[in-house]
Amino acid sequence: MANIKSQKKRIRTNEIARVRNKAIRSELKTVIKHVKAAVEAGDKAAAQAAATTAYRKLDKAVAKGVIHKNQAANRKSGVQKLVNSL
Repeated sequence: MANIKSQKKRIRTNEIARVRNKAIRSELKTVIKHVKAAVEAGDKAAAQAAATTAYRKLDKAVAKGVIHKNQAANRKSGVQKLVNSL
């Protein structure tokens, strides 16, 4: 355990950020699964709606610094390819 006051605070803030980032990453996986499920069901309207939600979540994750902007762009591209396959 750290002895320095600022380091103790850093440990606390890192833990808060870790939990937040984990929740956001999990949510990203969930919305992408929704897109995949809609594509497998053959429902183009639901797939497009789920893709729009996924785009918003990915952009918000980038804004919060959870994932890199290029990673978000790659994931958005993959989602769009899935939707276009219908």
